[in-house]
Amino acid sequence: MMRRVGLLGVVLLGLGVAAAQAQPRSSGDWNEVKCTRYAEAWSQALGRFGREGLGAAFLDAHAAFLASGCRDRAGVCPRSPQELALADVMTVAAMNAGTASSFVPFICRD
Repeated sequence: MMRRVGLLGVVLLGLGVAAAQAQPRSSGDWNEVKCTRYAEAWSQALGRFGREGLGAAFLDAHAAFLASGCRDRAGVCPRSPQELALADVMTVAAMNAGTASSFVPFICRD
């Protein structure tokens, strides 16, 4: 059962990403570094909060975002309460990793 994502979850996830940020940048481009940090935070979030309540469309669209090297922002639309909570956690985690909130792929176009 997916636990409700609370402030503690955001703080714990943020600490993991902040530790990754403290490491020196790789020789890759900045988007690659951001994507690596973000992918690590995504993996941590799924490990902590699980996949219950996350739909296939949400997970598939997010997988496509990661597979594109975090460049394809076609849109990952969070609809369920669990998807919205995870999107919130990932937005904070991305910002803690040194990205802008516009880096995350979460948007609903319809």
